[in-house]
Amino acid sequence: MLKSLGIVIIGRNEGNRLKASLQSVIKQKRTIVYVDSGSSDGSVELAKSLGINCIELDLSIPFTAARARNTGFEHLLQIEPEVEFIQFVDGDCVVVEGWLERAVNEFIARPDAVVVCGRCQEKFPNHSIYNRLCDIEWNTPVGEATACGGNSMMRVTALTKVGGFNPTLIAGEEPELCLRLRRNGGKILRIDAQMVLHDANITSFKQWWKREIRNGHAYAEGAWLHGHAPERHWVRESLRNWFWALFLPLLAIVGLLPTQGLSIILLLMAYLLLAYRLYNTMRERGYQSTDATLYAIFSVLDKFPKLQGQIKFFISILLKQQRTLVEYKNLDLTPLP
Repeated sequence: MLKSLGIVIIGRNEGNRLKASLQSVIKQKRTIVYVDSGSSDGSVELAKSLGINCIELDLSIPFTAARARNTGFEHLLQIEPEVEFIQFVDGDCVVVEGWLERAVNEFIARPDAVVVCGRCQEKFPNHSIYNRLCDIEWNTPVGEATACGGNSMMRVTALTKVGGFNPTLIAGEEPELCLRLRRNGGKILRIDAQMVLHDANITSFKQWWKREIRNGHAYAEGAWLHGHAPERHWVRESLRNWFWALFLPLLAIVGLLPTQGLSIILLLMAYLLLAYRLYNTMRERGYQSTDATLYAIFSVLDKFPKLQGQIKFFISILLKQQRTLVEYKNLDLTPLP
């Protein structure tokens, strides 16, 4: 059943998270390719010691997750040209037992499916409120979807047809790829099954802020590339950030003197109303009050770093600068045994 499946894992200084990731798939006895983006923690040596095919990216070229996945995909096809399906795995994730079989079966049952993904669950959701937010974010609806995340299984013929990931994108490369796959008539499926356990390891507000800057950059670049009809990719999300994080605050500042400070009160009330609406939405989705409150508060706050990320993108366009990764992870630099 799984003879036509290959696995590509990408990582950079993931430490013991990578070790757990590799161990979760090596027992499947599939062709595995590990692509490393300049690790200094012994990741490459570890992968090689496990008998895994390793590729080290040329660091003279700006690396992105998209570029790493493309490189792994190309190398996998060289090793196993007849492979039909490819499971992409991030190096901070552990593949859940039984997932690979379940996803392949879904492809067999659905010839129109080009991507199959399942539940990405945070491994330590209670270690920080930011980990908990990630776990909530990844709990997406089951059924036909518009996009997937970095961990997903794809049909090789469909991926080849659209030319793989866009290697220049520093973020948002998976939804952008899914948009092109859907244009070709493919279906993106999110099934009701555990796929991976993710170790986000976000422990500070600063990390969370940087992650949201990265997301804002992805919104802006996605809208820049595919904001036209019919998809209008991430246009609404981008405009929403400009409205809540810039237009309304500027309006309140301009009206500060004429309204004798009332405009600031109205601004705060608008944010509270937005948070209340988000809270109710999450409660309707079945979340407990604590999680719904947490999500609502940070969904209001994240408008500001996301706007920062969008501004960062447009400045890079204006100045014709090379866009570089927005790093937010706590890297595990402990040398691997």
